Amino acid sequence: MKSENDIILKINNLTASINEIPILKKMNLTIKKGEIHAIMGPNGSGKSTFSKVIAGHPAYNVTGGEILFKGDNIISLGIEERALKGIFLAFQYPVEIPGVSNADFLRLAFNTNRKFQGLEEMDPLAFFEFINQKLSIVGLDPSFLSRNVNEGFSGGEKKRNEVLQMAILNASLCILDETDSGLDVDALRLISNSINNIINKDTALIVITHYQRLLDYIRPDFVHIMIDGKIVLTGNAELAKQIELYGYDWDKLKITTPF
Repeated sequence: MKSENDIILKINNLTASINEIPILKKMNLTIKKGEIHAIMGPNGSGKSTFSKVIAGHPAYNVTGGEILFKGDNIISLGIEERALKGIFLAFQYPVEIPGVSNADFLRLAFNTNRKFQGLEEMDPLAFFEFINQKLSIVGLDPSFLSRNVNEGFSGGEKKRNEVLQMAILNASLCILDETDSGLDVDALRLISNSINNIINKDTALIVITHYQRLLDYIRPDFVHIMIDGKIVLTGNAELAKQIELYGYDWDKLKITTPF
């Protein structure tokens, strides 16, 4: 049985806004090591805002509550500090970085993380050996490393590049913001299997999605329904299947009435 010491993330009455418009409204959530949490909800419910607030996106203003990561309140920390502490966010629309090779980008991120942990940085040859082992996890060819970051990548390649970053950074909390968006069935299966191969008993995973199909591959321990900036209902994987069938019509859902 997991104890309080296993808590990776604890959200207490979190409120946040953008351009003075309230988005998150006293949101609460507790996530422990080894757990997979799916967050679902209609457009505009605050799902992506939640992911960006946890990661420390500067456009969002936290107006109340706490974000406890491994017991420490991280609200005052910037996005870089949170990433170094072990929070990873895979974006719905990964950005292109012209003129920067994927190999250089990944090695810089990896060595910055090692330096923060007090470890020796890895030289280019050693890193090339290391990264080639990780490429097989996400089904990418080594030639992929010489290409500029996300430039000219297909939707599936961009998402696999995000998962590759997740694999080399070994984060404690991984947040996937609609990673299934724009993927065909084969790409979805490949990326989901890659994620399943990366996460472990010390990793917590948050999956933000509109669709139950992703959860056929990445099986959540908990499914949370988010409406108007807060979690209104929590269940198991069965809840996602009912949402797929009935939408967010509480009268049709064969579950406990939301609070």
